[in-house]
Formats: sequence, structure tokens, C-alpha cells
Amino acid sequence: MTLTKRDLVIRIGEETPPLTQAQVLDVIQKTLDYIAESLSKGDKVELRNFGVFEVKTRKARVGRNPNAPETDVPIPARSVVKFKPGKEMAAYVIKIPPKSAKK
Repeated sequence: MTLTKRDLVIRIGEETPPLTQAQVLDVIQKTLDYIAESLSKGDKVELRNFGVFEVKTRKARVGRNPNAPETDVPIPARSVVKFKPGKEMAAYVIKIPPKSAKK
């Protein structure tokens, strides 16, 4: 199952009766916009008990084309967002039983 932004709006809207779903959507969207804006500036975003978002730079490397393995494909360096879960989130996740391997 996937939790979407719409699911969040509905659930939070139900738990906060004075707020309409449109108001909840505005708050969630502004929060996500500010997180993305901070990351785009290279800042670290730390949400206590949830986790830390941080921009890291991946080194340039050489890849291989699976259809033509003799051909090298240069992959340039690029910035990526890394997420490190906080202690509370890690404690929740570790309780999830591993899924059995599908054959």
C-alpha cells in the first residue's frame, strides 16, 4: 500500500475538524515546498524523531550498456537527496517482519 499526499490530507482533515481539507492541503504543500526549497539550496533538513534529508554529490563514474557491454557510458557527477531515518522511525520500521522471497 502507498500513502499519498491525498491520503494525508484526508486523514489529517478528519482528525482536525475545524480545518477544511483545502486548508490541510495548503499546509502540507507549503511544508513540502519549504523542504524542497531548503534542499535545493544545499541545506540539511532535520525533522526530529522523523529523519534527516541531506543533499550529497555522487561521483562521476563509467556505466555499461547492457545491450552493448563493450560500450562505456560516462555518467556525470550529480546531486542526490539522501534520507537517514530518526531513532523513532527506525524503531517502528525494525518491527516490520521481512517479506519472504518470491519465487
